[in-house]
Amino acid sequence: MTPVSEITVAVSGWLDTLDEPQRVRATFPFEADERYVWEYTPGTRQGVALGEMRPDQRAGAHAIVASALSARTAGEVGAIMALETVLGGLERSDGRAGWVRRDPDLYWFAVFGTPGSASPWSWRVGGHHVAVHVTVLGDRVIGATPSFLGANPAVVPSGPTAGTRTLTGEEALARTLLSELTPAERRAAVIDGVAPADILTGTGREADLRSVPMGIRHADLGPARRASLERLIRHYVGRMRPEVADEAWARIVAGGIGDTTFAWAGSDAPGRGHYYAVHGTTFVIEYDNTQNGANHIHAVWRDLRDDWGTDLLGAHLAAAHSPG
Repeated sequence: MTPVSEITVAVSGWLDTLDEPQRVRATFPFEADERYVWEYTPGTRQGVALGEMRPDQRAGAHAIVASALSARTAGEVGAIMALETVLGGLERSDGRAGWVRRDPDLYWFAVFGTPGSASPWSWRVGGHHVAVHVTVLGDRVIGATPSFLGANPAVVPSGPTAGTRTLTGEEALARTLLSELTPAERRAAVIDGVAPADILTGTGREADLRSVPMGIRHADLGPARRASLERLIRHYVGRMRPEVADEAWARIVAGGIGDTTFAWAGSDAPGRGHYYAVHGTTFVIEYDNTQNGANHIHAVWRDLRDDWGTDLLGAHLAAAHSPG
């Protein structure tokens, strides 16, 4: 079965389990403005929440995630959702009133368009620290971004799961690259001793690049450091299942990887606030870990031309409606 076939079967199977009121809340026209809405803070989303689902419906929702994402990332999404219980317990122990909003059932699934049709369609899951969007046209996944994952706590500080770490690669691979830089490369890459308080690209329909720092170019790194930067980029691209990730990586390379920059801000000591950005000609990656004693990760990958499949969808429509 092809990747799109597996995704289509999973999404269609989940929709088939919904009753009529649920289906009304879960489905939207592909052209709806709601398709472009995303957030990573706590709060209500449009769609059907896990807490509103029967066990078979919840299993179907998790099957959608497993069908479209890599095994690693599907596991991370589940771990992020489970962290809500841990975070709620920590906040309750600290006497914080907001702990009641920490709920692993508050993740909403929505579908735009008709799965399996000749027209484009997409699905979305959103909630605290999870914003995943996948767009399909024909037999291809044409959009895999915006892709946001976060973790709070990034490392569980106490309790029965103390020491459990979520989203390890985003930090570890960047620290490896930072540690490998020559002194001259490091001077170009480290742009500020203080990290920004959060990611800078925002949650708009298009990534806001005005404040995203530029650091050292891929082309100006030594061979080993270029390879390390590529591994970091591929870690984010690898959130999708391998066939889709390989195609996304090929598009990044085709867009010219030499001008891609890596910038670091903040401390290089673990446990202290830090941030990095990888800015390419066709994509941007941001990572921030400054909140809650630098134990709170935000990590986003955006395609500057193709969030929500915009670029490839536009090319398809132009070809479909061209003369002759």
